[in-house]
Amino acid sequence: MTIEVRPATVFEDVAAVVGPKKPTSNVCFCLSYRIGSKENNALRGPARAARVRELCAQDPPPGVIAYLDDEPVGWAAVHPRAQTSFARNRLIPHVDNLDVWSLWCIRVRPGHRKQGISHALVAGAVEHARASGAPAIEAYPVDNKGERVDLTMAYVGTRVLFEKAGFTKAADTGSVLNGFPRVLMRLDLRD
Repeated sequence: MTIEVRPATVFEDVAAVVGPKKPTSNVCFCLSYRIGSKENNALRGPARAARVRELCAQDPPPGVIAYLDDEPVGWAAVHPRAQTSFARNRLIPHVDNLDVWSLWCIRVRPGHRKQGISHALVAGAVEHARASGAPAIEAYPVDNKGERVDLTMAYVGTRVLFEKAGFTKAADTGSVLNGFPRVLMRLDLRD
């Protein structure tokens, strides 16, 4: 089994991993940090799907998809921070003025967990950002110190996951998720 990570340009593959189970739902599709809250709250059902389809056609696309034997099994949201709500987030600090990319969501489909897909997604997101000219990439995981993280809140990743990928802690944040503080982890992509 080889895990391949590609830019998220195929809407159906994105929908298979982060789309809602019920097409008329107004949740997920990993839009809450990608678009403004007003637009995010207004989008319902098919309109949400249509917006994600638009994002998949843009350059850069809204993230990367992990595949096992051409089946989409994982998702990582990665995009220039300036084009996300992290650009205005008061709880997640700006370390400097670099035009960094943000990596804020990692999702692995049930039945495919504990196979290294999260690690492959982080590596694939880093390579996607590097290939797109990003000088650095940031993530905002929980610092859970080895404690169990509720699965619904695990989408931000853990500090250890990012440390294993070469990221280092750049700053504390004012954000808390599932009772754990979030930290700003960063990886410099400049040669």
